[in-house]
Amino acid sequence: MSHVFHRNLNAPLPKAVRGDGVYLYDEGGKAYLDASGGAAVSCLGHGDAEVIEAIKKQAEQLAYVHSGFFTTEPLEALAGALIDSAPKGMETVYFTSGGSEAVENAIKLARQYYLERGESSRRTIIARRQSYHGNTLGALGVGGNAGRRQPFDPMLVDGVHIAPCYAYRYQLPGESIESYALRAADELEQAILMQGPRNVAAFIAETVVGATMGAVPAEVGYFKRIREICDRYDVLLVLDEVMCGIGRTGTMHACEQEGIVPDMITVAKGLGGGYQPIGAVIISQEINNMISQGSGAYKGGHTYNGHAIACAASLAVIQAIGQRGLLSKVDEMGNLLDKKLKSQFSDHPFIGDLRGRGLFRGVELVTCKGTKLPFSPSLGLSTAIKNEAMERGLVCYPGYGGVDGARGDHILLAPPFIISEAQIDELVFKLAESLEAALQKSHAYEVAA
Repeated sequence: MSHVFHRNLNAPLPKAVRGDGVYLYDEGGKAYLDASGGAAVSCLGHGDAEVIEAIKKQAEQLAYVHSGFFTTEPLEALAGALIDSAPKGMETVYFTSGGSEAVENAIKLARQYYLERGESSRRTIIARRQSYHGNTLGALGVGGNAGRRQPFDPMLVDGVHIAPCYAYRYQLPGESIESYALRAADELEQAILMQGPRNVAAFIAETVVGATMGAVPAEVGYFKRIREICDRYDVLLVLDEVMCGIGRTGTMHACEQEGIVPDMITVAKGLGGGYQPIGAVIISQEINNMISQGSGAYKGGHTYNGHAIACAASLAVIQAIGQRGLLSKVDEMGNLLDKKLKSQFSDHPFIGDLRGRGLFRGVELVTCKGTKLPFSPSLGLSTAIKNEAMERGLVCYPGYGGVDGARGDHILLAPPFIISEAQIDELVFKLAESLEAALQKSHAYEVAA
């Protein structure tokens, strides 16, 4: 009997004992191709010698100091490396232990920024439906993942939610993609005006939506209009790149491809590559200066902020991405993965949409390509695909509720940046087998008919 309070107390898990490159191995020696990097975490793959050496070296020198008493060399060096790669205008970095904490602190920083300006009425955070920003009560409150929110709704400080930029679902017949993008963005202005501009602190959005909808990028022009609206009403723009950042979409920060500079960027997951738990808020010069020249002290704080070993590991990950040319590898392998997925699944009757950027890809399932109707949640189709994939030695990330919070199945793929062409072929082959097995066992063909 396990004494671990697992996520699912009634589903036994294989025990992982080793990782090597893009593969994980259980105690029986079975290999699993890690096609989702866990949860888009393992950007360098498993067992990277340079990162492991950096952890060992730092542990021998200094493991932990409290950030209220000391700074450390890896903390300072990592912050510098992140600012060097960040969009122009970003100034400082606040470190956390993960993505939920990063979002939580971005929300708090937005609030304190306006308090320092003497605008205490600004407390509302606007986000998007079908978003996910973390699992703390604060991050859940601004997030738009209905399934995760539901049990805790009475406890949440609720945010205001607008529609996502999701052309596959929301573009109107005869509407150009450009017009749709602007229409979707203009919902933000309507929400700000409804709340009252002097009551709104920030708008938060995933630059490429992650687990809740499955690698959905915004259409061209959307975020530029969002930036214009935020500037017009003096509202902070926070981009959540916890899942899609740190090279996952082919640039160090996904917002580089949108041609905008936010006021804050939250990052995690690939920031530590799975070697240590770490997250961060990358903060603009304007916010930094307002607080430093005002009260001079941020009112947040966590015990493990800027943990020395975590920072040393993360610095080694960031350096590896740059020194090994992995951003161009993400572009190359991402394009190949996109091509192979389309070749395998474009004509499949139950695959509605294939999307994403770089090595961040989503496969959406529907009962009919024409109607785009999702399968019933009672089938548990995405979970069934995940289970079939595990049987075949493939780890993929299932998603459900992507259409309206309850309905909509997809599979998210986010393999390590080091994946090879042969391993992409293995990924697509095993995914296709897993999909067919899950469809057959769930009687999806009969349901759709």
